[in-house]
Amino acid sequence: MTATIERNTAKNTATAADTTRERATRYILAGTRMALGWIFLWAFIDKLFGLGFATETKNAWINGGSPTKGFLTFGVTGPFKDLYTGIAGAAWADWLFMIGLAGIGAALLLGIGMRIAAVAGGLLLVLMWTAVLPPENNPFMDDHLIYAAVLAVLALVNAGDTWGLGRFWAKLPIVRQLPWLR
Repeated sequence: MTATIERNTAKNTATAADTTRERATRYILAGTRMALGWIFLWAFIDKLFGLGFATETKNAWINGGSPTKGFLTFGVTGPFKDLYTGIAGAAWADWLFMIGLAGIGAALLLGIGMRIAAVAGGLLLVLMWTAVLPPENNPFMDDHLIYAAVLAVLALVNAGDTWGLGRFWAKLPIVRQLPWLR
């Protein structure tokens, strides 16, 4: 009888620890999701209004500046330099870049469309990685690839369900019909 009580006590303690650990993991991933969402959304806001962090006011998109021209003209190195300098300042590139930053940032902050945000964000980050090959401090690895991997993890674990609208989003008829929208 004592052995049974000890086993049950150990089992309940392990279950409580797993529950606490799982909850903490969900909260950490939700916080990571929101932080990464803010990185994307902040880049959009700064480039749109030229708040003086990465973009000067005179170069703001609303003031006629190009969000892609400066970096793609002067900051690109490596084997894809000609490709990127060729699209620098193109209206379609500006619009795609800005829509991407805003959409990815909003989706991550709200916790909706995590799969689409992960794919689009991962693609954008890999493109940004290829613009500066090789990275300055490592033969191949930099923060863009790490962020892309984090986006994949966030989508795989449904990180939008904690501190986000992911559960509500998942119940929408269109999302039920097309699960890739989750």
